Amino acid sequence: MSTAGSVPVPQSNVAFPWEPLCALLCFGVMAIGSTTVSLAQEAPKPEAGKSSPQSAPAKIRPVALYNLLEKKSIVFPDIASSTEPLSTGRKFELFVDNSLSVHTLTWAAVGSSFAQWDNSPTGRGQGWDGYTKRFGSSMARQASSNFFGTFLLASALHQDPRFYPEIKPSLGHAIKYSGERVFVTRNDDGRDVVNWSGLTGTLMAEGLANVYWPERNRSVGDTFLRFGLDLATRVGGNMLREYWPVFYGKIRPARRTLTQ
Repeated sequence: MSTAGSVPVPQSNVAFPWEPLCALLCFGVMAIGSTTVSLAQEAPKPEAGKSSPQSAPAKIRPVALYNLLEKKSIVFPDIASSTEPLSTGRKFELFVDNSLSVHTLTWAAVGSSFAQWDNSPTGRGQGWDGYTKRFGSSMARQASSNFFGTFLLASALHQDPRFYPEIKPSLGHAIKYSGERVFVTRNDDGRDVVNWSGLTGTLMAEGLANVYWPERNRSVGDTFLRFGLDLATRVGGNMLREYWPVFYGKIRPARRTLTQ
């Protein structure tokens, strides 16, 4: 109850969407937990009276079909076409390719259009000037996320930043697998591990975005909201990557027929 002469404090009606972020976090915990259990089940058990040689090759989990594309895709450069580990130099090259790929440019253009329509963030304004700022911010966020996750952290932690598609997946399994691979990735030895490089790299990119983000949209809640949306949209991106080799395989014969 306000007293005479006091200034009323405006109350914000905008509630931070904790529910979807908590659901996404729970999904990630379950994905990491199921991977840990599966790795424990796959670990080779030495026979009684025998010790396993230290030089025995690591067991690689066969989770995907490789060599689905004849050459590296310009749409999704991070789709794995072989099991060969990436060197530090090739991870840097992948960071550059991802930052300038067709899907990155398309997502920045489409996402900026929706943000312009929704006037989000509000500090960008409207008109072509506002759209240009939104497009540039989207490209910068994706480039910094690729730099931190695909190159810097993946090299330091010896993790593989590529996506490994599966053989003709069913819709239900593709959804599960696409969500799982946000939180789980392969290391350079071919084993499934927690995707610290992808998760931390995305969060670092959103923290860096506060340098050029509108001042009114730099709160901790805004930063974690963008981080949660990044993870959610990555699930959809993984779905496209999962089916891209299948789609590419169907249109490739048609293209060859037209060129003959």
